[in-house]
Amino acid sequence: MKRFTLSCVLVFIVLVSEAQELFVYSEPASNMAAKSLGIRVNQIMVRDLHKGRKAWSYHLMPGVMWGISKKLMVHLSAYAGNMDGPFLANGGSLYLKYRFLSHDQVHSHFRMAAFGQFSLFNSYIHEYSINLDGHNSGYEGGLIATQLLHKLAISASASYLHATDNGKEKFLYGDKLRNAVAYSLSAGRLMLPKEYTSYRQTNLNLMVEFLGQCNTHNGFAWLDIAPAVQFIFNSRARLDIGYRYPLVKKLQRYSSEGALLRLEYNFYNLY
Repeated sequence: MKRFTLSCVLVFIVLVSEAQELFVYSEPASNMAAKSLGIRVNQIMVRDLHKGRKAWSYHLMPGVMWGISKKLMVHLSAYAGNMDGPFLANGGSLYLKYRFLSHDQVHSHFRMAAFGQFSLFNSYIHEYSINLDGHNSGYEGGLIATQLLHKLAISASASYLHATDNGKEKFLYGDKLRNAVAYSLSAGRLMLPKEYTSYRQTNLNLMVEFLGQCNTHNGFAWLDIAPAVQFIFNSRARLDIGYRYPLVKKLQRYSSEGALLRLEYNFYNLY
């Protein structure tokens, strides 16, 4: 644990290009480019305590992203996994983000955005924690604020979540436990290149994120730390590698620890 904490402190020298922020486990207030389309594939391996301490589950999450305008973007995602047995598709989600504030200066900017997510799943519900990315049907709404200072970006978010039934699979823990507040704090830094000479240069970003949730009824909460490394190729393709580790475990989850691998490609100026 001490070694892990030390590595996380060292990695807190952390993301982004001077043009925008690109975090791994959370969204910044900035949007993707207008009139652009992105294709994303997330692969997640999580330690599955539902099956035993040494068991792991695999989750595949393909998605499409659309930059409608400089202020509005949409994500459509599908989810499949083997947490409940055989590998099966179990639902999808719609994510919208609207940037309503932008204060730009030379080598810096401050932005704020509002976002919402709507998810539908048919999988078995087996934990108090609410997860709209692959587990719970429901909705979420919140705000994001992001400050970029040259090569350093810091972002924070807060949101309200409500879980509904997963089709015929009922939320078993009572109506009072259907609601939660989620929050995040992310920081990242562009490490390479030291100076830009071409858009074809590979970017290397390091980052760390703190992700948490608190149930509004009983006050139980969890908090994770998630260091990550990110590569951007030709200003179009993206590779993210991250690992999520729990720091606070007061709110029941069966999949709190795991690794993420993301592949993404973007098409610009489509119309």
